[in-house]
Amino acid sequence: MITLDKIPTTKIERASKLLQTGAKVGINYLKYYGDKITSTEEEAKEKLNQSNAGDIYDGLKEMRGSALKVAQMLSMDKSFLPKAYVEKFSLAQFSVPPLSPALVVKTFTKYFGMHPNKMFDKFNTQSINAASIGQVHQAEKDGKKLAVKIQYPGVAESISSDLALVKPIAIKMFNIKGKDSDKYFKEVEDKLIEETNYINEIKQSKEIAESCAHIPNLKFPKYYSQYSTERIITMDWMNGVHLSEFTAVNTNQELANQLGQALWDFYMYQMHVLKKVHADPHPGNFLISENGELIVLDFGCMKVVPESFYVPYFELAKPESIQNPKIFKEKLYELEILRPDDSPQEVLFFYDMFHEMLSLFTQPFHKETFDFSDTQFFGEIAALGERYAKNSELRNMNGNRGSKHFIYINRTFFGLYNLMHDLKANHISINRFITLK
Repeated sequence: MITLDKIPTTKIERASKLLQTGAKVGINYLKYYGDKITSTEEEAKEKLNQSNAGDIYDGLKEMRGSALKVAQMLSMDKSFLPKAYVEKFSLAQFSVPPLSPALVVKTFTKYFGMHPNKMFDKFNTQSINAASIGQVHQAEKDGKKLAVKIQYPGVAESISSDLALVKPIAIKMFNIKGKDSDKYFKEVEDKLIEETNYINEIKQSKEIAESCAHIPNLKFPKYYSQYSTERIITMDWMNGVHLSEFTAVNTNQELANQLGQALWDFYMYQMHVLKKVHADPHPGNFLISENGELIVLDFGCMKVVPESFYVPYFELAKPESIQNPKIFKEKLYELEILRPDDSPQEVLFFYDMFHEMLSLFTQPFHKETFDFSDTQFFGEIAALGERYAKNSELRNMNGNRGSKHFIYINRTFFGLYNLMHDLKANHISINRFITLK
């Protein structure tokens, strides 16, 4: 197995790696212009996407941290990102080259002042799986199997500088204008900093596990503060298969519905009752136990849902709001989707755009039960995303719109919908969470 003996940690090293990656992307575009002469536009574009996705991912996986985390976040958005990027970036969820055993021991010793074999009865220096911010090792203490997550060196310290490097690219990609655009980058930065604080993660993990323990077919690991630090976290070793591995082979529809209902109830209970939600719903954070339970891992990224956002957000999802132009427009302003400085053209364009999007995306909330295996529903979402991605009028308008809370709340729902579709859960009770209060 390929392992890493070093991760670039200084601002200069990481900027250099991004520049190298940018140079490769530039070369890919030169090849693309040549390919358009000898093949169709579609074939040339597919080849470009494959090359760019591979080169960008290869560069980011060496950097780890916030750079790779952004790729992981993008991989969850299957409706708006080309397939080549989704396939490559999804590897960041739980399958990247791990740190070498020597670097693992060095990192562990830095935070505990001792070799891992002195703290645990057994410790496997070979990683079981590796993701964007940390990697997991199996250990044993007093006959109990444990999972020890070790954060990559320099990740926490490089978040601000990484985002400063990415910011000009993001502003150009999403056409963000205006001095108040910093609120979006600050929201991402604050969340990434929070994710690297493992003491905070233990606190959040215990709170959610206790609050959601009554939800059927849901299971959580136990966390051990005495074997954890700000950069290392120890929990029970949970036996199960990753959700993506399960969905690839499962043929039991009853089990798919059981797991889908548990997943849906878990998110709706957090969103509507706790007003604080697990905002990292990708397959690498869920296991399926041999007893058909959904095991939830990694509570580093939790998003508080303030009442000032919660109320208009879910009012906007109601059919009566969507069907009433006056109320719909009021909610768009309340959620900062429409801006006071918008031109009449922008007001009309974004009103129509969000009306079309929400009319489609909120359909599950308009029914008692919903079929998340419905390929037509997800096909329409993908087609809508593709159409707006290619819309030249949208690219010329100010993309600086919407409350900062949209970043993680929308990410949560996109991720949840995709997981439900992967499970092929076809008979989900939408409001069952109400009976679980």
